[in-house]
Amino acid sequence: MPPSAARPDRGTPSAAHGDGARGPSDAPRPLRFAALGDSLTEGVGDPVGDAWRGWAALLADGLGHRERPAVFRNLAVGGALSSDVADTQLPRALAFRPDLASVVVGVNDTLRRTFDTTALARRLDEVLAALDAGGTVLLTACLPDPGSMLALPSPLARPLARRQRAVNAVVHSLSERYGAVHLHAAEASWVADRALWSADRLHPGERGHRMLARSFHRQLAARGLALGPEPSTAPDGPGPTRAQAAAWLATAGTGWIARRCTDLVPQLLRLAAEEVLHRAGGTAERLDHAARAETSAALAALPPPPRRTGSATGAEAPAGARMGG
Repeated sequence: MPPSAARPDRGTPSAAHGDGARGPSDAPRPLRFAALGDSLTEGVGDPVGDAWRGWAALLADGLGHRERPAVFRNLAVGGALSSDVADTQLPRALAFRPDLASVVVGVNDTLRRTFDTTALARRLDEVLAALDAGGTVLLTACLPDPGSMLALPSPLARPLARRQRAVNAVVHSLSERYGAVHLHAAEASWVADRALWSADRLHPGERGHRMLARSFHRQLAARGLALGPEPSTAPDGPGPTRAQAAAWLATAGTGWIARRCTDLVPQLLRLAAEEVLHRAGGTAERLDHAARAETSAALAALPPPPRRTGSATGAEAPAGARMGG
């Protein structure tokens, strides 16, 4: 991995959690950044040597400076569900006591038979509330649905799109609740630009990861939360060709999709049949209405937000920004 302004974490506890806290050497405490989530945050699609780098590591390089370096811990794991983030990654993040923490998860939840908007909302609320209670500045993002990214037939793509819209609605609502730095990464211009995506068509390539890092950095820098240089959008290498993308889908892609949809296929076929029937009968809007009602009920069932303690860096986070803005 190239030289980085973000120092690897050695697990050394800090004396205090506040901005500018002094230790025995009278130096500012390093800025701590924890990344929670799935393969997107793990860095899949942006290989460096025999490991993944990804947008979170690129962002970490631009958070600190020489007098106050950033310490980065990537807790994200490929295939993670919201339950994995809540049960496994959150305790590790809280022990790290981060100043900044990204929580980007939910796509894998949509690929499970057990998808439940209410359970998803509750888990994400618990994760964000726990981090916010310690004064951590939160980073979130809404994402495109896998059906559209893979160009699935519309009867299969629409149910997945409906689920991802529910996830994004929950993330939007919770981002406002906790004052998160939010990135809109589900927009058509971002999704349609294939130069930003890896051969698997589900994860950003190096260009896409760099754009995510830059977009987050600009929001943070505007509020004094990023002290280092803006991540470059210039890639180190060429992106995948159409032939490489097609080869991946015909070989490894089939296995990847099968692993992610281990228990979804029978249900997805039933949802697709239901989609076709409603479309033929002109009642497809009922499916959208039911999904919106379920999402509204899930958000209404959440407990009242706890009283905020203020961010660890002493600045209020923005509501959100568009990709590339």
